[in-house]
Amino acid sequence: MEQPTDLPELLYIFDPLCGWCYGMSPVIERVQNEFAGRLTVSALSGGMVTGPQAGPIRNDWEYISGALEQVEKVAGVTFGPAFRQLGAEGSYRQDSEPPCRALTVFRQLDPYHQAASFAHAIQQAYFRDGQNLNDPATYEPLAADFGLNVAEFRRRLALPETAQATRQEFAAVARIGVQGFPTTILRAGDQGYLLARGFQPYAAFVEGLELAMRQAAAEGNS
Repeated sequence: MEQPTDLPELLYIFDPLCGWCYGMSPVIERVQNEFAGRLTVSALSGGMVTGPQAGPIRNDWEYISGALEQVEKVAGVTFGPAFRQLGAEGSYRQDSEPPCRALTVFRQLDPYHQAASFAHAIQQAYFRDGQNLNDPATYEPLAADFGLNVAEFRRRLALPETAQATRQEFAAVARIGVQGFPTTILRAGDQGYLLARGFQPYAAFVEGLELAMRQAAAEGNS
């Protein structure tokens, strides 16, 4: 199912370890479904926890655990008992790069432009089910669920080129000035329209998206 290349593009800039992104991903999935034919949706990895910032979840658990209830209440998602147990135990290593590498490979193999849905599937594996995002095997059933060739997914995930491409994406996100996650931008023609920094519920997000799309059309950028 090829999508037209001249449609406006919604850039969903997120991180798999970001709790508010876990709340925002269902909103983006719904937009992807309900705006089909009007825009394309791309999920970009920001690299929130990488390099020297990567480390045991105990280092950030006080902050993370304090935010869970608010995210659940505002965004309507659930952080599962397995994730809470993972955080309380404390030794799990938080590192954004492994799940972002998985998204890099997914985009290479996915013919249906479902990256936003795969991004949310990764977050569900972590925040709902407490799975290990540092283990390549975690992604194989997810890839299978989306109809991908699991052996090819596994092969590409291990390639040095995949790690390089993922780090280049982190750098590209940094260059456009993204300072927090999630961030959503509408790209139309050669213009970009900032939609939201942080979580927004569906109705408010769509109101801003429709406004930006009308503005882009009036300016001849779509």
